[in-house]
Amino acid sequence: MKNSKFVFDKFTKLLEQGLVSSRDLKNEIVNILKSKRDEIVFKMKLTSKDEFDILAKRVENLEKELEKKKVLKKKIKRVKKS
Repeated sequence: MKNSKFVFDKFTKLLEQGLVSSRDLKNEIVNILKSKRDEIVFKMKLTSKDEFDILAKRVENLEKELEKKKVLKKKIKRVKKS
């Protein structure tokens, strides 16, 4: 009984170390892939998602302002005609 518990403990310890090693390996691979992706994006001079979102929001705001000015201009034309 004592031997089986010892063997079982050793076996679980090996499995635990294997899982930790595989997680570490997975994390390392993911980090390497992310850094390679970042290098490619930098070389291609692409914008990041954050920069794209900011620029899209700025364009949206400018379009709203332009639309407001168009509406205001139409109102001014109507008043001048009357």
